[in-house]
Amino acid sequence: MRENVLLIGGGGREHAIARALEDSEADLYACAGNRNPGIARIAAGFETLETTDPDAVVDYAAEVDATIAVIGPEAPLEAGVADALESAGVYAFGPKADDARIETDKAFQRRFMRENDVPGCPDFETFDDMEAACDFVDEYDGDLAIKPVGLTGGKGVKVIGDQVTAEEGKEYIRESDYDRIVLEERLLGEEFTIQAFVANGEFRTAPAVQDHKRAYEGDEGPNTGGMGSYSDATDELPFMTESDYEDAVSIIEATVDALDDYRGILYGQFMLTETGPRVVEFNARFGDPEAMNTLPVLETDFLDVLTAARDGESLPELDFASQATVCKYAVPEGYPTDPKAGAKVQVDEESAGDALLYYASVDERDDGIYTTTSRSFALVGVADSIAEAEEIAEDALAVAGEEGLRIRHDIGKADLVQKRIDHMTEIRGE
Repeated sequence: MRENVLLIGGGGREHAIARALEDSEADLYACAGNRNPGIARIAAGFETLETTDPDAVVDYAAEVDATIAVIGPEAPLEAGVADALESAGVYAFGPKADDARIETDKAFQRRFMRENDVPGCPDFETFDDMEAACDFVDEYDGDLAIKPVGLTGGKGVKVIGDQVTAEEGKEYIRESDYDRIVLEERLLGEEFTIQAFVANGEFRTAPAVQDHKRAYEGDEGPNTGGMGSYSDATDELPFMTESDYEDAVSIIEATVDALDDYRGILYGQFMLTETGPRVVEFNARFGDPEAMNTLPVLETDFLDVLTAARDGESLPELDFASQATVCKYAVPEGYPTDPKAGAKVQVDEESAGDALLYYASVDERDDGIYTTTSRSFALVGVADSIAEAEEIAEDALAVAGEEGLRIRHDIGKADLVQKRIDHMTEIRGE
C-alpha cells in the first residue's frame, strides 16, 4: 500500500529528506513556515503554517490522511508536535518532547549522560546565577565552553581559549538574557558527527560527517548554522581510525539503551580527542547540513526505515554507497551577523550539473528565486573521493556565482582535510 508521508520543515535538511522519499511508494506532503521550492516540486501538497503549533500540524495531517510523519527541525520537537501527532493516530518519526530534551535542554543532556553512565561526557556544571557562573570561570583550571541550555540554532556557544578570552566569556554570560547556562570543559581535537536511525530499541548508523560551523575560511569568524560538510567513501573520516568510529557508535548504543522509547534520528556530535571520542552534544534530528551528506548515499529505501519503525519491526540494515560527499552552503552576504537579503539565485537543478542542489531559506517570486537572511541553498558533490566530490560542488558554485552570496570554498579541499589529519597526528603525539 502507498503511504501518505507528511514532512514537517522547509530547510535544506528537509529538501534532502524529500529527495530521499521521491522514488518511494509514497505520496509526500509537506508543511513549513517557509515555502521551499525544491520540496514543493516534489510534494503532492505543501502548506505554509507554523510548525511549532501542534494543532495546525495535526489538522494538516488529517487533511492529507497522513500515515507517517517525519519531523525535520528541532523546534517542532520541543513544541510537542510528535506527541500531538501520536495522540491523533499518526506515527511520527521523531522523538516526543520529553525525549527531545536530549537536544533541547543541554543541562538535561549532561545530567542524563552522567546518571546513565554514558561514556564520553565532559566535566560540567549548570548555573542559573550568572555571577556564580562567572566565579566558576575564574576558579576553573582550564578553558570552558559556555552553552545556553536551550535552542540557539547552533550560534549560542562561546569557547574560551578559542573564540573568546575568559574576560570576554564572562562579559557574554553577564550580557546575555539566558536563564540557565552550562559550563563544561573545552574539548580539544577534531569534531565529527554520526547520525543514527533509531526505533523499537534498535539503531542503525550512517557514515561520519564533519561539519564546519565557523563563518569564514580557515575556521575563522562566528559560529553559524553550518557552512558545509564532507564525508568520505568509508564510515570514518580521513583523520579517524575504524576503532574511533566504533567507539563513537558504542556511545550512541549506550545512549539509545538509556532512552526507553526513543524514535527518530539521534545525532551524536563528537570531539575526537587524545583519549578517543567525547560528546560535544546530542541532537534529536538530522543535521543540517549533514543530512545532505548522508541521504544522497543511502541506498536503502528510507520509506522502509519509516514503515519498520512504525510497525514495530526490526529496522532494515542500511546500505550506503561507497562514495564521498562534499556539501557547501551559499549564504547571504553578511551572514550570520548582518545578512542582506534579495540576491537572485542564479543556479537551478538543471544548471547545477552533476551536483545536487538543496534549497534552504529562499523566497520564490514570479521572476525567480531570491535569498532571505538565512542560509540560502547548498550544493553537494558525490563521487569516489573527497577531492572529486569537492570539484563537482565547486563547478556548480561557479554557475551560482557570488553576487550577494558568500561561500566557504575551503570545505573539502585537500589542504584543509590534510590540516585535520595533521592536527590529530599532533594531538595523539604520533
